[in-house]
Amino acid sequence: MPRPRAAAALLVAALLSTLVSACADGSGPANRGGRDGRPAVSVVGSDHLGGAPVHVAQERGLWAAEGIDATVTTQPTGRDALNAVLGGQAQFGVVGDLPAVTAALGGRELRIVADLSRFSDWRLLTRTDRAITGFAALEGRKVGVPQGTNVEYALSRMLASAQLTAADVTVVNLAPNQVTSALARGDIDAGLTFPGFYEATRTALGERYAELPFTGYTARTLLVAGPKTSDETCAAVLRTVLRAQREIADDPARARQAVVAQSKGALQAGYVDAYQPRYTYGATLSPDLLAQLAEEAAWAKTAQGLPGAADRAALQRYLNPGPLTAVDPAAVTVR
Repeated sequence: MPRPRAAAALLVAALLSTLVSACADGSGPANRGGRDGRPAVSVVGSDHLGGAPVHVAQERGLWAAEGIDATVTTQPTGRDALNAVLGGQAQFGVVGDLPAVTAALGGRELRIVADLSRFSDWRLLTRTDRAITGFAALEGRKVGVPQGTNVEYALSRMLASAQLTAADVTVVNLAPNQVTSALARGDIDAGLTFPGFYEATRTALGERYAELPFTGYTARTLLVAGPKTSDETCAAVLRTVLRAQREIADDPARARQAVVAQSKGALQAGYVDAYQPRYTYGATLSPDLLAQLAEEAAWAKTAQGLPGAADRAALQRYLNPGPLTAVDPAAVTVR
């Protein structure tokens, strides 16, 4: 039998090994290795305005109050941000509703922790020489859109408002920043992209610029977590997000400045001043969210041929209400 001192050493080594494994796979409170010994948390986002609470928290240094060291990065789309979470490169993702739905239909492991914000002020971008004065005029036209994002679903709702489907148009898959140049060259007749590119398109087209407003789809920005991220870590992140939400409400101008600073030049102050007030912020998990996810899932199964169950009960399994209930019980109304 080993001597007592040797046995104790073996026990300590085993405990340390367990702790290291838990931290490495994200199953502990958070990954270790942050500044000042604080647990490190990684968050990847896309839309700075939809995820404004996360960016305000980063700019204002609010994470430290929860004892965590957060790293916030951005990707071109919510689809890319979600892939980073699914691939294990980040613990949390700030993503649109449709990428989360398609991941769920594909059987991927993710948890929806909160619905962070809502936005419904869309614009179909086009040119005056294309004479598209209503959504019915899109029939037979080329329409550019970043497929796999909630922008694609917004296009489906625009078409449906005129009793059209994607089969009635030629859909051209473009990156969000390619829609403007494609319109300017005349490669497409109309395009739909993220609001951050609206003004750039107006500038590029000049007198040829035209747009059709649409409010028939409310896009939701979700906070999702990887399957190994603990509820304790989720709750700490949510407490920080709620703190940032209060700062947005108390001093909107200062919050907009924080978002501009965090965008590292990607967003202009004029755009943020104009569009951030059009977002409704508030971390929630509601029946409305679940109903919308079910509607989008039904569309995705038909339009994209995705497998998986699209009913509310199946999708509700992807919601993780525990952390938000612990932080703000009144914000969780889905049952």
